[in-house]
Amino acid sequence: MTGATAGMAETRLIQSRYRLLDLIGRGGMGEVWRARDESLGRQVAVKCLKPMGPQHDQDFTRILRERFRREARVAAALQHRGVTVVHDFGEHEGVLYLVMELLDGRNLSQLLEDNEQHPLPVDDIVDIAEQVADALGYTHQQGIVHRDLKPANIMRLADGTVKICDFGIARLGHDISVTSRLTGVGIAMGTPHYMSPEQISGGQIDHRSDLYSLGCVLYEIATGAPPFDLDDAWGVLVGHRDTQPEPLRSHRAELPGFFDRVVLELLAKTPEQRPADAGDLRRRIALGRTGEQPYLEPTGQVLLAPPVPVALPGGPAGPAPRLPSWTRGMTTGHKATGAVSPGLAPPDHSAGLTGAWTTGTDLRSGTASAPQASTERPTPPPELLSVLANRHSAGLNLARLGHWDEAGEVHRAVAAERERALGPDHPDTLSSRYEVGFTLSRTGRAADALREFGRVAQGREGTLGPDHPETLAARQEMAYVLGQLGRHFEAHQVYAAVLASRERSMGPDHPDSLRCRHNLAFNLSRLGRLEDSYRMAGEVAAARARLLGATHPDTLVTRYEVGYTLGRLGRWTEALQTYREVVQARSQVLGADHPDTLAARYEVGISLGRLGRSAEALELYRALVDDRARVSGPADPETLRARHGLGVNLGRLARWEEALAESREVAAVRERTLGADHLDTLVSRREVAVGLGWLGRWAEALTVYRQVAEVRTRLLGADHPDVLASRNDEAHCLEQLGRGQEAVELYRQVAALRQQRGMAPS
Repeated sequence: MTGATAGMAETRLIQSRYRLLDLIGRGGMGEVWRARDESLGRQVAVKCLKPMGPQHDQDFTRILRERFRREARVAAALQHRGVTVVHDFGEHEGVLYLVMELLDGRNLSQLLEDNEQHPLPVDDIVDIAEQVADALGYTHQQGIVHRDLKPANIMRLADGTVKICDFGIARLGHDISVTSRLTGVGIAMGTPHYMSPEQISGGQIDHRSDLYSLGCVLYEIATGAPPFDLDDAWGVLVGHRDTQPEPLRSHRAELPGFFDRVVLELLAKTPEQRPADAGDLRRRIALGRTGEQPYLEPTGQVLLAPPVPVALPGGPAGPAPRLPSWTRGMTTGHKATGAVSPGLAPPDHSAGLTGAWTTGTDLRSGTASAPQASTERPTPPPELLSVLANRHSAGLNLARLGHWDEAGEVHRAVAAERERALGPDHPDTLSSRYEVGFTLSRTGRAADALREFGRVAQGREGTLGPDHPETLAARQEMAYVLGQLGRHFEAHQVYAAVLASRERSMGPDHPDSLRCRHNLAFNLSRLGRLEDSYRMAGEVAAARARLLGATHPDTLVTRYEVGYTLGRLGRWTEALQTYREVVQARSQVLGADHPDTLAARYEVGISLGRLGRSAEALELYRALVDDRARVSGPADPETLRARHGLGVNLGRLARWEEALAESREVAAVRERTLGADHLDTLVSRREVAVGLGWLGRWAEALTVYRQVAEVRTRLLGADHPDVLASRNDEAHCLEQLGRGQEAVELYRQVAALRQQRGMAPS
């Protein structure tokens, strides 16, 4: 271990939180340590980027650091049982680090080595294939292509679960500019034994490139060697491009016929000849395992490109292989059965960012356009643009990890620099402003966010046009924050206008159109238009199920909203059934401990309580509290929300002493962690008053109710529904204490405020 990484190991503590325990892995980019999270008391894996020595130039070091940051950004956005979970990301004493779940298992390369390079058991191979296909199906639906799938990046855990790791060179479909910078310095993207023909030739890469790489991995764990097992990198690359692989059963006759066919289709030379997607692959494997005919083979054979004569070392001369310049001088890289160190082509300094500003196609004239002001502004140096792009990416990383305040600071600084260098209406400046608005809305500053999004929408409309997707995105965020501010009628108007524009330009089934319709349905329920909300949410859920699949996370989000609206309509039996189906699907797709799965379980408890099944709700909440505390900690807001539900159902079962004790504990923790005036704290304090009242302690209950009412009035206004409910609670206490005249006067005040609110324009 060298440099700063050694220093980290010696200090043993990163950011006063992660204590390094022992080194468990070392690769080309860095080291992986087993560590303990001192804050949550759990063991984690910490990956540290290895510092580069003076022999590496600055461009090379910058690219590796950016690649490492991309891994954090990509992996943090993925939530699936087949993908390694990322907990945190940051920089400590100049060393980038990534905190991940600690996996108890071996990667496929290690399993082959453990097996003395003999192939793995057939049942294990088929199971691994199905699980990896499932995980790839999810990542591809998120628009992410891994691009470096190999045995060392696939882990099999002790319980049989398979996980994909290391998204260091993954490509986000919406982040082409970063990808071009990463590949532009000549660093080979991928490992030769597992690279697709289009990846080798520098062609267009999509999700089917990952399917080819998976075919290489499955070939190796099934036969003991990759499909083109040569020590010469040139020969390996030419093999991928031109040579038909031998059938797996020619190496191992016991392999099932369907599996042989599936892998050979994965290894087709062109993407069009491979399975359409990972979901299709998984279905074929699942059907094959049951003995059913998984698919028709009209020609009875896999179509592959015919072999082309090539010049190999010591072989006959033939046509010169047409491979990209970056392949020259390559070694074979790591394969599961060998330990050859990967080589790197020399950096190509001709690639990089420019100061050119192109805003895309003008929607009216069909020609490229830029604001007039850009001709008067000197072109900023490319180095400055590169620095700002990196800082913008760092802000995105922080946001993906939930560090909204820090992300906001970064984006505000970048926005100011971009405005000085490029102008206020430059797309990059507006992109930073958009992210500033996003962080404001996620930190409770909805009014500030609304101003920021309004400014972005106006700027984008002037430069890109009113119907441009980026203009519509800013307007849709305006609607979202209007909803946060309780201005649901205005939000409805904006959502409806954006939806009309999206459907006109993109069609009703475009993902952005469906997302807008989902938000519109949500807002309709907040306007009290419950039947309209229920109908629209049902339509969106059906469309998403048809286009994305019944278990896609977006489909399940809308079905969750359907359940919510059913509850608002008092149709609790249907709501319970809907939430239970969402829980089951999310458990399968995202995992039992995913926050979305746990959120749906909470709603199941709400539905049970509303149906009078409090004993069942109580047991559900006990288990949910344990799971929330284990995953997020005992003081996490969602853990406390589950404990609140537990206390409510104790009360419904007339176990008021226990209910009161639970409510007091939750109120105390919420006050300590969220603040005395936080709305959740007030909810818990009201529950304390409810318990006191049921125990006949009305004078104490009155004091608490009044305190809650006063704080809510100050925060929400005298006519807010929650304030009026608190005043009603107060009046009820006065009645119980025999102070009837005061109670009647208070009831009258509440009635007048409710009438006034009902007559006011919405």
